[in-house]
Amino acid sequence: MSIYFSAVYQGILWGIMGLGLYISFRILRFADLTSEASFTLGAASAVTLITMGVNPIIATFASIITGMLAGLVTGLLTTYFDIPALLASIISLTGFYSINLRVMGSPNLSLRGFDTIYSYLSEVIESVQYQRAIVGLIVVLLVILFMTYLFKTDLGQAIIATGDNEIMAASFGIKTSTMKRLALMFANGFIALSGALVAQDNGFSDVQMGTGTVVVAMSSIVIGEVIFRKQMKLSGRFISIVVGSVIYRLIIVFVLQLGFNPNDFRLISALVLAIFLALPAISKKMGLNKAKLGKL
Repeated sequence: MSIYFSAVYQGILWGIMGLGLYISFRILRFADLTSEASFTLGAASAVTLITMGVNPIIATFASIITGMLAGLVTGLLTTYFDIPALLASIISLTGFYSINLRVMGSPNLSLRGFDTIYSYLSEVIESVQYQRAIVGLIVVLLVILFMTYLFKTDLGQAIIATGDNEIMAASFGIKTSTMKRLALMFANGFIALSGALVAQDNGFSDVQMGTGTVVVAMSSIVIGEVIFRKQMKLSGRFISIVVGSVIYRLIIVFVLQLGFNPNDFRLISALVLAIFLALPAISKKMGLNKAKLGKL
């Protein structure tokens, strides 16, 4: 049960990345691979600052700023220099690999002997898992409240309009280039926050820790959409992403408990995402086949 509870709180922490990716992939409809770099950047900046003696809370907030800067770089490449979205994010992903190495000063950096953001609950709550879960829930709640408020404002509606139909949004006087940059900054800021929290949970940051995280985040989004359907209020969708992240982690743990090799983690992750992406099409085809049989 301890393993499954760990999967739950880790799902909450990774759910924050899913929320960030939802802004770029679903709302802005922007194929942004910068998230893998900004996730690592958030982890690297938070861990580096903590090892330098900076307060863990301040270091965690600083990670959000670094992630937003990463999103801004991608936004400028695609809006100012007219580089295609996917290519712009790949350029950022490649460039920030070296930046992450420079931030840490080495391929990995340990937090052993240093307090983290979770340490503030150590005197009140003895269980490490409960510490992670409570901090994760608080941060997720704050992020969801912020996103719900943001997308109800004129700024948020302008971002949604840009993602839905950029040409029409521009015809209404919306500065679509600015909206793209802002959306990417918000998205990568939250993704970096997730990286900072995960790194503090792991006790280290690694230059490779962002590799494959897009699949994890997309799985959270897709699982949430498949189980809870898309016909939900925006706040409900945000909650479904976090729940989807938890379900994804539980599925992975369950599969690994069956005896699969841990080295197959990424293969299993890809299969889980593929299965949930295929479920709507499978159910639709099954419905059509039943209709045909009914006519016969």
